Amino acid sequence: MATLPTIEFASPSGSAGDILVVLAGEGGSVSPHLPEGLKKAVAKAAGIAKFKGKALAILDLIAPQDVEADRLLVIGTHAKEPRSEEDHLKLGGLVLAKSKGAGRVTIRAEWPDGSAIAPADAARMASGAVLRAYEFDLYKTKSSKSGEEAETETDAPSTLTFALADPDGARAAYAVENAIASGTMLARDLVNEPANILGPVEFAKRIEELSTLGVDVEILDESKLQALKMNALLGVAQGSPRPPRLAIMRWNGAGDDEQPVAFVGKGVVFDTGGISIKPAASMDEMKGDMGGAAAVAGLMHALAKRSAKVNAIGIVGLVENAVDGNAQRPGDIVTAMSGTTIEVLNTDAEGRLVLADALWYCQERFKPKFMINLATLTGAVIVALGNHHAGLFSNDDTLAEQLSAAGKVSGEKVWRLPLGREYDKMIEGKFADIKNIGGGRAAGSITAAQFLQRFVNDVPWAHLDIAGTAMGSPANEYNQSWASGFGVRLLDRLVADHYQSA
Repeated sequence: MATLPTIEFASPSGSAGDILVVLAGEGGSVSPHLPEGLKKAVAKAAGIAKFKGKALAILDLIAPQDVEADRLLVIGTHAKEPRSEEDHLKLGGLVLAKSKGAGRVTIRAEWPDGSAIAPADAARMASGAVLRAYEFDLYKTKSSKSGEEAETETDAPSTLTFALADPDGARAAYAVENAIASGTMLARDLVNEPANILGPVEFAKRIEELSTLGVDVEILDESKLQALKMNALLGVAQGSPRPPRLAIMRWNGAGDDEQPVAFVGKGVVFDTGGISIKPAASMDEMKGDMGGAAAVAGLMHALAKRSAKVNAIGIVGLVENAVDGNAQRPGDIVTAMSGTTIEVLNTDAEGRLVLADALWYCQERFKPKFMINLATLTGAVIVALGNHHAGLFSNDDTLAEQLSAAGKVSGEKVWRLPLGREYDKMIEGKFADIKNIGGGRAAGSITAAQFLQRFVNDVPWAHLDIAGTAMGSPANEYNQSWASGFGVRLLDRLVADHYQSA
């Protein structure tokens, strides 16, 4: 795996190292606290290069003589919109990207008007740099790399030092940010892993490692799932020789008497589509059909590592949807744990079957304040929203509004789509209570959400369809990975803003 940079926080005085980074505003203006020689050098170079200080624009210079650095990086921050949490992540990621080949980089953590960058914002910049450094190269051998690719192996800077007025405050804030970043990278790792390495049993073992952080982990094997009558989940798994698992994670950060919040993830470690088999093109990407389960595992990691004062439950259904003589057939009828009968008309609409039993189990056993499920559920949501927003469906306006607000702050954006009786009629079954697909191509994401809602009673609930955001989403300044880890930052922000004890 790629080497991550060491993060340090220090007072503004001291050596700049190999590269000094300063932030510029409108017209290329920089902090009045900087040395005169440096300010003049930036002003002259900005004029020649027509650098206007636009957000994330770069001016890369040889450092002036009175600066103890070899290079000077000037990064623009001027934008029409107020700075968001994601803007700081992008700044940090850009610093990392533009500092290749450096040993030590110092970031002058003050805004162009001379005001200090808040410790929490400096910590987010540091987190953005770490997330940008992430690379999944576990299966690349050194002998396979040559030329430019081989050179980049140690090209990231070894140390990033953020020079600011309150380094102690930044260190404390970074402990939280680093927990969230490490949870995000865990989710990325899980999605990036090939399916021959990460099956349901292996995924469950990875989840068991969370016990080192204080997470209580319980794994239900096939016999226990049969005893619970989770026939919807088991039906998906029956075509694979790899047995299913249900992983339950519990973090008690607020005391035993506090009602928990709950997160449920779809964990289809590989999805062939079953007998309703997918086209061959891009089927390799179906190793990422467990992005919802990965996000739940990453979130539980983050909450535990930062000692969040909340009681949280994470539940993931882990199966492989494969094809053999025992595979589930179109037209089969299964009885879910809830007692609802389901007509399986398309075996490629399998994730909702897994979630049906997991959601029912969660609400019946843990009686949570709310349930949020995440799933790479439908291609239809990509048609509707592309790769920049996850689809949000909810039976509770307050929870939906909280998620939307958390998305805007964290940069993991969601867009609410409707539920309704008209759509619910589209999943009524001919030979069973309900069917697992709606009527043709129309409203595919909505009918999938309506299906899930049948397994939720009066608990506030939200469904996040992350098919377009968990994998193959556009790269940005703090993520160059095929797997984004989407959902960890979003849900951690939701918990931090609304559900933690004082």
